[in-house]
Amino acid sequence: MSATSVSVNRVIKAPAAAIFDVVADASRHPEIDGSGSVVRPKGVVPQRLSLGATFGMHMKLGVPYSMSNTVIEFEPDRRIAWQTVLAGPLGRFVGGRIWRYELEEADGGTKVTETWDISQDKQAFLLKNAKVGQQTAGSMSKTLDRLAKLTETPRPAS
Repeated sequence: MSATSVSVNRVIKAPAAAIFDVVADASRHPEIDGSGSVVRPKGVVPQRLSLGATFGMHMKLGVPYSMSNTVIEFEPDRRIAWQTVLAGPLGRFVGGRIWRYELEEADGGTKVTETWDISQDKQAFLLKNAKVGQQTAGSMSKTLDRLAKLTETPRPAS
């Protein structure tokens, strides 16, 4: 954990392509979200995200709100990141955090690293609180657990 980012990782017993397919499908983000704040896509979302793609998401953290996201990094089966701001005119003043997934080959599967990067967030001064970082890390670990459950192939019974 640094002053402006939090990362968690785990090895998922699945090929990178299968994991990337889930993460690059914004309609599946509510399935993998470990924080419980991602409710559903807002409007039409691309079937598969790509560099420059935008998508909206209905959220709820106590009260409902919407976020607008733009994919800023995209390398199929290796890396995807999107920057998120509050939907609507207030987005110029609220948000800017980056969510990133990096995938690399590892013994037994794929090492997946999720990063919450607030280096460009307009509220970074509030988010640098250690408790916020710890809570975010816990939610991201749950996200990776959910991603594993969706992508790992069950072993046949012996």
